[in-house]
Amino acid sequence: MIDASHNPRQNHLLAALPHAQWVIWRSHLEYVDMVLGQVLYEPGSTLTHVYFPTTAIVSLLYVMNNGEAAEIAVVGNEGVLGVSLFMGGESTSSRAVVQSAGGAYRLTAERMREEFYRAGPVLHLLLRYTQALMTQMVQTAACNKHHSLDQQFCRWLLLSLDRLQGTEMIMTQKLIAHMLGVDPQIAIDGALQLQGAGLIEYKAGRIRVLDRDRLETRSCECYAVVKKEYDRLLPHKVAA
Repeated sequence: MIDASHNPRQNHLLAALPHAQWVIWRSHLEYVDMVLGQVLYEPGSTLTHVYFPTTAIVSLLYVMNNGEAAEIAVVGNEGVLGVSLFMGGESTSSRAVVQSAGGAYRLTAERMREEFYRAGPVLHLLLRYTQALMTQMVQTAACNKHHSLDQQFCRWLLLSLDRLQGTEMIMTQKLIAHMLGVDPQIAIDGALQLQGAGLIEYKAGRIRVLDRDRLETRSCECYAVVKKEYDRLLPHKVAA
C-alpha cells in the first residue's frame, strides 16, 4: 500500500499512467527503502518485482566471469528496473546496485506482465522507455571505449544529477570506483581533479555539483545524445 508520506508519482513513468490505470495500480504499489550499495538483483536471478525509483538511483552493471564489473546504465525517477521481465524474460544478465540511497515503489512481476500483455497505452510507454534505456547502454559502451575517464566521470555525474531532486549525492570511494570500473585511487583522483577545477565539492563520501554548465562543457557528447533521446521519448511533467 502507498505510504502517505511518499509520492509514487515522483517517478515519471507512474506519473504518466492514464488515470484509469493509475487507479488500478496504486493499491498494488509497495514502497521500499533503497540503501546505498544494496544489490537488488544479480545476473541470472529470477525477477519477482519491477521497481520504480522516486528518490533513489540504481546502477546497472555487467559482471564479468572474473568478478569485475562495468556500468551499463543508471536508472532513477525517469524509469523502471526490471525491463527484461516485461520484455519476455524471467531473469536479467545485469546486476542492479543502489548508487544513491532513497525510495522506490515496486510492483509484482505478475501484475506488470498482465498490463504489458494487455497491449494498451502502458505497453507503448514502457516500450519507449526501453528504447531510451537501450540508447543509454549503447552510448555508455561507446563512451567507455573512446573517451577519457574525466569525460566519463562528467557524463556519469550529469546522468545521476538528472535523476536527483537536488545537487548532492552520497557516493563512497569504493562505489565511485565500481561504477567507473577503475581502481579506487584513480576514481578519487578524478573526483579531486573536478573539485580542483571548481566543478564539484567532494567531502566525506558526498559529491555536490557546483557548476553544472561547466560540467556539461567538460563532458563528451555522450551525455547530450542520451539526454536528447530521453527527452524525445519520455514524459517529464510529474503529476501531483
